[in-house]
Formats: sequence, structure tokens, C-alpha cells
Amino acid sequence: QVQLVESGGGLVQAGGSLRLSCATSGSIFSINAMGWYRQAPGKQRELVATITGDGSTVYPASVKGRFTISRDNTKTTVYLQMNRLKPEDTAVYYCNLVSDLIRRPWGRGTQVTVSS
Repeated sequence: QVQLVESGGGLVQAGGSLRLSCATSGSIFSINAMGWYRQAPGKQRELVATITGDGSTVYPASVKGRFTISRDNTKTTVYLQMNRLKPEDTAVYYCNLVSDLIRRPWGRGTQVTVSS
């Protein structure tokens, strides 16, 4: 059963914007902290945005002020608004639960490519 489907990636010039979407199925995604992750070629997957069950958000310094994570009112879709994109943001982006203990199988991700 597919539980996580990412979409919205694409090719954009540096300084541009993209909005990623993550469609989820199952209440586990709506009540627990969700995150957007990215994996660039040859690098480990990294967490770039977190939203908790009560809507609090956390970002690493590399994307703070440029990326915004949010949920829709039904909490079945998680978004990542990415502004002022940089070439180093190029990666495959995934969404998933933040907790290792309950994390689900990874989806296919969505490719983001930022040209300089």
C-alpha cells in the first residue's frame, strides 16, 4: 500500500521557487511530526524541514528563511515551499515521518534541479 507520494519537483533557475507536495494516507502521518528530506548524488539523506503534530516547524541553517513546511487543514498533505533556490539545493526530495521508530518505507521522491 502506497503511503507517501511526493510531487512538484522540476528544473528551476537559481533564485527561483518551487512548491513540493507530499500526499499521505493513514492517520499516523497527521498526528506525528513529518519532515521533508533530500538526498543529493553521493551524499546522505538529510532532513531539511520538520512540522510537528501541533504545527511547530524546524529548519536547519542551510534552508532557514528560504524553505517553509506546512500542512493542509486535513493534515493529509504536507507542502514544502522553496524560495531563493540555490544550485546546492539540487537533490531528490522525500517526505516521511521524523521518528526512526515509526518511519514508513520511502516513496519515490521528486527531483529538484537548480541551474546556476
